[in-house]
Amino acid sequence: MIGTLINAAAVAVGSSIGLLLHLKLPKRYNDILFQGIGLFTFFLGIKLALGTQNILILIFSIVLGSLTGELMKLEKSMERISDRLKSKIRGESLLFSEGLITAFLLFCMGSMTILGAFEEGLGGKPNLLLAKSILDGFSSIALASTLGIGVLFSVIPLLIYQGGLTILARYLGEFIVQNVVTEITAAGGIVLIGLALRILKIKNIKILNLLPSLLYAAAMTLIFTE
Repeated sequence: MIGTLINAAAVAVGSSIGLLLHLKLPKRYNDILFQGIGLFTFFLGIKLALGTQNILILIFSIVLGSLTGELMKLEKSMERISDRLKSKIRGESLLFSEGLITAFLLFCMGSMTILGAFEEGLGGKPNLLLAKSILDGFSSIALASTLGIGVLFSVIPLLIYQGGLTILARYLGEFIVQNVVTEITAAGGIVLIGLALRILKIKNIKILNLLPSLLYAAAMTLIFTE
């Protein structure tokens, strides 16, 4: 899990730099950066979603995933966790939860996360995760300068998710095929589109309730495709 640890460290360093900038930027600059992040997230989500090779798997994974997430109340659970974290650090930022969720999803929904974790889990060198660490480090500067300290705390779910994928690949490597990665990434793209709509204040979508879609995308790809 060396690659994931380096990735988390890069995000922590970048977020710290961004927080220093956050204290100095006037509100109007924060506002325009916020909109820029939203538009970029929308573009990235569309790009990833269009990579699907099976539109029916994508549709059913999102529908079933959102229903599962709502039943599990994932969004409410994360809000409670983020509120506890915010109270412990005595944070006052209204964007704490938004920063944590936005950063985690942007850092972890792309194919580099899945392929990089699988690469290391299958015994290879973490080259993809090292490259991703550089990108995430610079991205976290921009995110933290706009969304505040929640971005720094996104390293916690990043470690859990990315580290979990690495461990999973170590034990289930023979079952991992490229089309599974493709469909998981496409479902992640839909999640990012929802996140973009939320960032741009177009629609307050319960983003975390969509996350089980990734599991459904993987399962249905394994079951219904060769």
